[in-house]
Amino acid sequence: MNNKSLRKLFLFIFILLLAIGSCNAQIFHRNPERQLFGKTPGIKKEPKINESRTVLRAKKKQEANDRKLKRDYDKAIKRSQKRTIDIQTPEVQKRMKQNKKDFSARDKEKRKNVKAATRRAGKKYKQ
Repeated sequence: MNNKSLRKLFLFIFILLLAIGSCNAQIFHRNPERQLFGKTPGIKKEPKINESRTVLRAKKKQEANDRKLKRDYDKAIKRSQKRTIDIQTPEVQKRMKQNKKDFSARDKEKRKNVKAATRRAGKKYKQ
């Protein structure tokens, strides 16, 4: 009888050790998906590049120069348009001004219609 109970005890301990061993295997792998697929791709940051002061100064100077050139170009265009109107006779000047007004009114109306149509289409497909 002692022999049978001893066998049962050893069998019970053996099964218990197997169960504990399989439970302990999970401690080291808490996230099995991470083990299978690796790290999830997150937002990759762009490496910050520190530029020297002279480079930054040169860039700012170039941007300022570009802005100045754009302003000068816009002034030249306005001056040219004004001169084009000034060299005409008074009747032609009047007609040119009227054409400009008509064009701006047509353009305004067209933009208004496009905006309304876009709004209607947006409502149509809105979820």
